[in-house]
Amino acid sequence: MSSIARKLRRENKTVGFVPTMGALHEGHLSLIAEARQMSDVVIVSIFVNPTQFNEKEDFTKYPRDLTADAALLTDYQVDYVFAPEAQEIYGENFSTYVYVENLTETLEGAARPGHFRGVSTVVTILFNTIRPDFAFFGQKDAQQVAVIKRLTRDLGFETEIVVLPTIREESGLAMSSRNTLLSPDERQGASIIYQGLRDAKIAFREGERNALKLADIVRQKIETEPFARIDYVAVVDSETLAPVDKIGDAQVLIAVAARFGLVRLIDNIIINRKQ
Repeated sequence: MSSIARKLRRENKTVGFVPTMGALHEGHLSLIAEARQMSDVVIVSIFVNPTQFNEKEDFTKYPRDLTADAALLTDYQVDYVFAPEAQEIYGENFSTYVYVENLTETLEGAARPGHFRGVSTVVTILFNTIRPDFAFFGQKDAQQVAVIKRLTRDLGFETEIVVLPTIREESGLAMSSRNTLLSPDERQGASIIYQGLRDAKIAFREGERNALKLADIVRQKIETEPFARIDYVAVVDSETLAPVDKIGDAQVLIAVAARFGLVRLIDNIIINRKQ
């Protein structure tokens, strides 16, 4: 992969990179389609990264089907699929990790200690290997986006981070590889997350600016679903992830994490006064 990346740079080809953990769905495919539009060469990585999982069982259960994923990618004119083994990414006696301060201690970082250290480390290795001009991420993973943008700036990568809107199922549920682990009833019930976020957005458009009240609107809606157990509902600055009291001109993130059975789902919306 490094050799191919060097060759592409010598040829002055623009490289679009979509990092994934496989189990590809329409959300991933929207990123790949945008990469195809913006780039001469599209590279997709498929790597279930062990260092970002807190629970071994969660890592083991994560859906994997490289053959199906690779077949899906042929329809999208992907030039290269990079699907390394763990030992290729993390060599013998691997001991160097990337840690982004402040942004990684709240929300998902608080719920999953060490998760973003794993994300930041693997993204750094992938960026160093591929040296992409553009890297594509989905808004669903808003905290991950904030962390990777900060990492890219701080470590001097020349990669431009492109963030695309969350792709949703017909019910409103944000598309995720984890959705396949839900029972049919849980999957139907999980749409309550987006309903709560949508109710908050409507209240905001009608003039509500108090962050606590907006969070309560989301929480109260989700609590009507028997399958749901809320981990958090947070209203934070979309770039710094600092909590906000009142919505102003800056972009604000309403972020949710909730469990349905054994599956933990996240979702979010962005709001600001300019809307």
